[in-house]
Amino acid sequence: MTDTAEVKTATMETTSALPAEETERMSGEIVAALKTVFDPEIPADIYELGLIYKVDLKDDRSVDILMTLTTPNCPAAGELPTMVENAVASVPGVGVVNVNLVWDPAWTPDRMSDEARLVLNMW
Repeated sequence: MTDTAEVKTATMETTSALPAEETERMSGEIVAALKTVFDPEIPADIYELGLIYKVDLKDDRSVDILMTLTTPNCPAAGELPTMVENAVASVPGVGVVNVNLVWDPAWTPDRMSDEARLVLNMW
């Protein structure tokens, strides 16, 4: 079973036989956890910045995440993926979390939500 839904800047996929209410709860809590992770140089969370491309919640409760950074030279490149992994792993019921850093497609400011644009005064 695959249930794909657009959530602001990322695609949430569930390839899971988990009950729908459990999938919905976990998906919401995963997004909330992602919103607790901030790029140390930017006062907006990584989810609203559009750095999360895909979140895949699987049948075994493992979570695969595709993310990028604002630039390949980002000073936080070494720590942000670990911060994402730890935040998502803290969600009750989540199993193993795999974070994959990708550069294609490259991040652009048009991936930011209105909330991030407001925080960064980028109108």
